[in-house]
Amino acid sequence: MGSDAIALPALNWLTGEGRNVGEVVGVFTQPDRAAGRGQKIQANAIKLWALERGLPVLQPDRIGAAEREQLAALRPDLALVMAYGHILREEVIATPRLGTLNLHTSILPAYRGASPIQTAICNGETESGVTLMRMVRQLDAGPVAEASRVAIDPLDTALELEGRLARACVPLLARSLPRIAAGGQTFTAQDEAQAIYCRRLDKTDGGLDFSAPAATLAARVNGLMPWPGCAVTINGQTVKLGLADVSSLLDYKPAGAGVVIGTDADGLLVGTGQGTLRLRLLQRPGGRMLPAGEFLRGFPIAAGTVLPSVPMPPLVARQPFPRPKL
Repeated sequence: MGSDAIALPALNWLTGEGRNVGEVVGVFTQPDRAAGRGQKIQANAIKLWALERGLPVLQPDRIGAAEREQLAALRPDLALVMAYGHILREEVIATPRLGTLNLHTSILPAYRGASPIQTAICNGETESGVTLMRMVRQLDAGPVAEASRVAIDPLDTALELEGRLARACVPLLARSLPRIAAGGQTFTAQDEAQAIYCRRLDKTDGGLDFSAPAATLAARVNGLMPWPGCAVTINGQTVKLGLADVSSLLDYKPAGAGVVIGTDADGLLVGTGQGTLRLRLLQRPGGRMLPAGEFLRGFPIAAGTVLPSVPMPPLVARQPFPRPKL
């Protein structure tokens, strides 16, 4: 059960080297949606993958009694969920003989919720991972079978970390699924006192408050790349930011929050509440994401230019965020 390309490495393993563990008998995924600039109705990557292999594909708008019967008709021993996008009822979770497992892209109980990859980077973490857990009705709260850890590099964006996490699912499943099939896998309850929740992101999360420390701002830029993406207003135009870090150069006098200091070999330097932010990749309206030096040749930004600050809503909480109203 999945709707995002992040699940493809796991699926490829299940139908390749993992075939000795079991056979994929069907795929549940989201209905076709409008996508791209033309907003044409398109199938997602998981559906296309399944159709290429002649597997049954089910695309319900919701998971109710009829959909549970469709699942039961496949006679599955196990359901594996990753980035599906539907809330499953207890009777659906319990339908497969061995239950339903979920691949969640964090080291639980940290970053339960909808944006664990982006939020881990935004929060300055140096490590993330994938957790295989038994599904329960509470948000990402089920007992854990095992986890695979993945380092977060200082210049990782969410897109790059997502790719490594997707690949980390393969050894995790290779270790765990045979034990689960044989009834020998131990599941350990999560420590609820350590739970951290992240929320669904939206376009308003891409603003920057330059009174924050440079490290916080750089993490936000990288964590929200490619979506929703951070942006600043420069000379009345919205400039998207694709990569940032903290400058260690000491040749510049401290500048006010949001004040452009100048450039170095790697980027545009901006004053913050603490330290100097270096913007490495920028994109003007209608243009491509470019290294700062190349960008500035066609879009000069003078020293002393002030980049306006906007609030940065919190991305984490100790309790689940309210569900957004649709």
